[in-house]
Amino acid sequence: MSDLFDVSKEIILVTGASQGLGRQFARVLAAHGAAVVLAARQTAKLKSLAEEINAKGGRAAAVQMDVADISGIAKALDTAEAALGPVSVLINNAGIAIEKLATEQTEADWDAVVNANLKGAYFLATELSRRMILRKQPGNIINVASVLGQGVLKSVSPYAISKAGMIQGTKAMALELAGNNIRVNALAPGYIDTEMNHDFWSTPAGERLAKRIPQRRVGAETDLDGAIMLLASNASRYMTGTVVTVDGGFLLN
Repeated sequence: MSDLFDVSKEIILVTGASQGLGRQFARVLAAHGAAVVLAARQTAKLKSLAEEINAKGGRAAAVQMDVADISGIAKALDTAEAALGPVSVLINNAGIAIEKLATEQTEADWDAVVNANLKGAYFLATELSRRMILRKQPGNIINVASVLGQGVLKSVSPYAISKAGMIQGTKAMALELAGNNIRVNALAPGYIDTEMNHDFWSTPAGERLAKRIPQRRVGAETDLDGAIMLLASNASRYMTGTVVTVDGGFLLN
């Protein structure tokens, strides 16, 4: 079974790797032998994480990338490939949310969320796919969606719409790229306790939301380790166009 989940030959690009889920994905994949390209808009935290991984005997490189800046994607990929080699797995994790009711969301809010979460992820995936096809290289794209792409809550409509689009985009790209031996799947996390939202879970609103989860707890970042290892390795070699939901049963409500 250890061979089935082996990622030691993979070069994995993780966007939004400076914190939260992206950082955890990079750590767990590097700990299992993958070379990881750490990408985000700000590089200070990326460099610290790369140093941490390399000090433990792993292989990591930090690359500045703003996925919402489509014009910079090719250059960022060039930098990534120069550092560690041709990327074989992409984890499209970068994203943002702006919490306002739909009637209060502005065009600027919409553009910020959709450009980062959907447009940027799509064009990064397509640019990398073109390179994989030219190299005749098998590939693997993992889009980090959300349970809010499958269900909704108030005050994050552009986020929910962008994640629903990412799920549909996953299926569309999976169909088109299967003949090139490129798999495209989505990971849909539920509510996960990260440094950005940690304080919220001890508020009355956070406690009410946590009680709606059938397992009666908010997920930990490590609760996604198994799913990301599955999707990043050959254990999922016959999966494409699939959404793997990890939410403690939230969508059952």
